[in-house]
Amino acid sequence: MKTNYILVELIVYLGLPYVIWTHGRSFIGDYYAMLLSTIPAIVYTIYRFMKDRQFNMIGVFIISSLLLSSLLDLLAGSAIQMLWNSVFLSYGFTLIYIISMLIKKPIAIYLAVEFMHLQGYPREKSKKLYFIKENVKLFQLVTAIFVIRGLVMNTIMVWLIINHGADAFMHLIIVRKSLGYVFSGLIFIAFLFAGNKAMQVMKETGRDWIKKVPGSKTIQN
Repeated sequence: MKTNYILVELIVYLGLPYVIWTHGRSFIGDYYAMLLSTIPAIVYTIYRFMKDRQFNMIGVFIISSLLLSSLLDLLAGSAIQMLWNSVFLSYGFTLIYIISMLIKKPIAIYLAVEFMHLQGYPREKSKKLYFIKENVKLFQLVTAIFVIRGLVMNTIMVWLIINHGADAFMHLIIVRKSLGYVFSGLIFIAFLFAGNKAMQVMKETGRDWIKKVPGSKTIQN
């Protein structure tokens, strides 16, 4: 099942865009071929969103990002501007991650809260526990990986666009997807580490899922 899922992703995110871009640009031009090549990924993402019923913060964030990206693509007007818009948007998200760290409300905590909610734990309960000072530091590190991912990917994207122009399109897709898998693995490991450490901190400080966190209301189901 997992193999089939990966195969479908490779076809949707790499195979179809490659075919549309390679065979379409000579007929309809770079810009429209680039626009058409993004359609399979958009349709598939929306399908997964509806099928998995991801009506939570993570799902809404993904769909909102997709809609914003699609809007920028439509407003671009040219292939090269479409690529630069993608870079600007990615830098924008990276800036949000950095700001969340500076104000000590790392995005990673909210993602962890949503994950725990899917496991049956109330959001407010998880949020209060994860926002214990010792735990915030752990999720700052997880969010830092998001920042590093954004900086690395965007730097490569800028270099490719400057050196290859619109021809960098397929290179960008391949690089983003490949690095995406690598960083997703790192982020997953980091979340596991932070989650386990957070549970350790709770046990060492005598806190528990149903105990009262100092300075807050009683946490209960």
